[in-house]
Amino acid sequence: MPLTPEQQAEIDAQRAAPRETLRATAPGMEAHLYTAQPVLDHGFVRVVDYMGDDAAITQAARVSYGRGTKSVSNDEGLIRYLMRHWHSTPFEMCEIKLHVKLPVFVARQWIRHRTANVNEYSARYSILDREFYIPAPEALAAQSTTNAQGRGDVLEGAEAERVLKTLRDDAMRCYDHYEAMIAQEGQQGLARELARMNLPANVYTQWYWKTDLHNLLHFLRLRADSHAQYEIRVYAEAICRIVADWVPFTFRAFEDYRMGGATLSATALECIRRMLKGEEVTQETSGMSKGEWREFREVIGEGKSLQT
Repeated sequence: MPLTPEQQAEIDAQRAAPRETLRATAPGMEAHLYTAQPVLDHGFVRVVDYMGDDAAITQAARVSYGRGTKSVSNDEGLIRYLMRHWHSTPFEMCEIKLHVKLPVFVARQWIRHRTANVNEYSARYSILDREFYIPAPEALAAQSTTNAQGRGDVLEGAEAERVLKTLRDDAMRCYDHYEAMIAQEGQQGLARELARMNLPANVYTQWYWKTDLHNLLHFLRLRADSHAQYEIRVYAEAICRIVADWVPFTFRAFEDYRMGGATLSATALECIRRMLKGEEVTQETSGMSKGEWREFREVIGEGKSLQT
């Protein structure tokens, strides 16, 4: 169950008691408050609080740049300018606080993004629930033969059944031992802070995660990318949908310049200029390594001609 009955009751009570405010609000984000978006088998993402909207970004930019922004005719145009030129501080004027329930191994990837405030559920003081991430059959893939960090073909048939059974059995066995080791009422047992070390990395944890929009977009650019691990990517995709409703001008610019755009080196740009002039450029004449050349060809369309 993604939400406990106690958590759901708290959320329902908060939704039933709206508060008046003089601060700016974003209608799209208001709809997300106190609503948990399911992710994976037992996880969720929900917005606890937020600050700012698209207007807060342009307001901050105009204070900073003054008369220099008069050539920008509207807020969306200014936001696109800021995104296009990699400005950061105006986007830091917006903040979001999320409540996330996620497997521990996903949390360990997520925490590498250090530009946030985090408070995680403590297994030193509380007992973790018997909830584990078990991949759906379509997410159960073999190791890639070409990418040490990636997945290959989806496992099927008897092999898939064997792996899923192993995952379930190991998780339940570890939790049985965890539960048996914990001090029970009237008995002496192992401290919770020690008993937790026996739990597998697919057990679920929870945290509150607060960050500004600039750093959130950096997180989404990496983790909502098709190359990101599936289990963290689905969380990033859920957050993308929230951000799109919160700051629609910013998210459209983000999709255009970050998610849908590409950064090219000076060498790559020179290759494109040569191609546009009709020159045949190869990896050997490009000045790039084999890896760079492969990535460059993917960016320009897997080797399609750029000649007009």
